[in-house]
Amino acid sequence: MSARVTVLMGGASNERDVSLRSGAAAADALAQAGYTVTLLDVGKDPADIATRVVASKPNVVFNALHGRWGEDGCVQGILDLLEIPYTHSGLLASAAAMDKSFARHLFAQAGLPVAKGLVLTKGSVKGDPLPRPYVVKPLNEGSSVGVYIVRDGDNSSNPLESWPFDNDTVLVESFIPGREITVAVMGDRALGVLEITSERGFYDYEAKYAPGGSKHLFPAPLPKADYDEACRLGLEAHRILGCRGVSRADLRYDDTQAGKKPSFVVLEVNTQPGMTATSLVPEIAAHQGISFPELVRWMVENAKCGL
Repeated sequence: MSARVTVLMGGASNERDVSLRSGAAAADALAQAGYTVTLLDVGKDPADIATRVVASKPNVVFNALHGRWGEDGCVQGILDLLEIPYTHSGLLASAAAMDKSFARHLFAQAGLPVAKGLVLTKGSVKGDPLPRPYVVKPLNEGSSVGVYIVRDGDNSSNPLESWPFDNDTVLVESFIPGREITVAVMGDRALGVLEITSERGFYDYEAKYAPGGSKHLFPAPLPKADYDEACRLGLEAHRILGCRGVSRADLRYDDTQAGKKPSFVVLEVNTQPGMTATSLVPEIAAHQGISFPELVRWMVENAKCGL
């Protein structure tokens, strides 16, 4: 009898649509890998989630939720209480990675390069908190939801007064010029480094998920020493947060200054990277000879509960 895997998807975050696509793709791949699969479209009611998960009688839960309540430790805590193994990182690592300010603090303490930044509340500053250009982002959203760049020449003299978020606290970071780099991590190894380019000029939500919104270069066209350094930084960020299973680290690679050695900055770690047709980790894995069914099988076989 094949093992039973319950796929959690949907959720109540701004990334619901992406999660539904990730869950459907993962479920198809899990079925190809020989598992008996149950799909659950869940919200954020913990009692309802617990009841439905238990009723599905899984050996393992495949967590395909993205964003708040599914990626930030909430669902992980429910599954820990139920003592059901689940894919991706545990409660502590999930919560730490989702809080961008806390994660960057851990990275900086461990010596990883991060951009200059500060946490602000609405109304706490007038004018620009950092020299332009700078990036404004919610503390606990993924998929670049709500992220925008304040550039030289923008009309607003106080751009933080009307940010499009449902909370009053944001992270403001210096904009790092250069190239968008991402590193896939699988267990205790970096799978590879990919560069993302987009005609939109910024790897935002549309560039990530709209067909043709971005182009992916694999392996990233970097000097070998820099490629190896990107792998090291991605794996080290994964370890610092205590991640397990699969994760993806997003970096910036600044090679724009003539006569100056290119440098990296660690932006964030995604503990539940997308599993859609345009998602980066499955693409990197495929280039390394790991098919999508093989990838999700590995994730299920390495599922755990607990921190």
